[in-house]
Amino acid sequence: MILTELTTIPSVSLPLGLLKQHLRLGTGFSSDMEQDDLLDAYLRAAISAVEGRTGLVLLEKTFRWGLTSWRHYDRQVLPVRPVQSVGELRLVDQSGGETVMPVERYFLEKDSQNPALVAVGSALSVIPQNGTAEVTFTAGYGPDWADIPDDLARAVLLLAADFYENRASREGASLPAAILSLLERFRKVRLLGGV
Repeated sequence: MILTELTTIPSVSLPLGLLKQHLRLGTGFSSDMEQDDLLDAYLRAAISAVEGRTGLVLLEKTFRWGLTSWRHYDRQVLPVRPVQSVGELRLVDQSGGETVMPVERYFLEKDSQNPALVAVGSALSVIPQNGTAEVTFTAGYGPDWADIPDDLARAVLLLAADFYENRASREGASLPAAILSLLERFRKVRLLGGV
């Protein structure tokens, strides 16, 4: 299975001003632009760390997920959450021939723990032998920082600040306990052997 980000978070969606306030940074200096680039990088790193720990996508992005078999014949749980929409289901055979499946054959089952692509009828389309299914979908709480739940947004700001303040000694360190406690309720619940 290969999950590929097709879009990235635009810089205007990042809370650069909030991070500057949190760090109590001054403004109006000649190095502001360099500082903004550094803070942007730390925010992106903190978002990646939080997303990796929780399996969540914070700000809206489009993904393409390629897989060689369905886990269940009639539904396939998607690899991240929350999923907002499924754009396309495409079957690719071993010679590269592509078939776009009609949207009437499947739907998105929105679920906070296990969003899934579900067959209309008895089964999802058969993946060709030695081929793949490619699902294009949009995931994330929304396009704006205000769309993210408060505890997740706070965890990102605290972690970005930690990256900034401890950049010389941060390598290989685990997430601070305060951040882990904010993330705990967002971790994926595994039932029945991890559906």
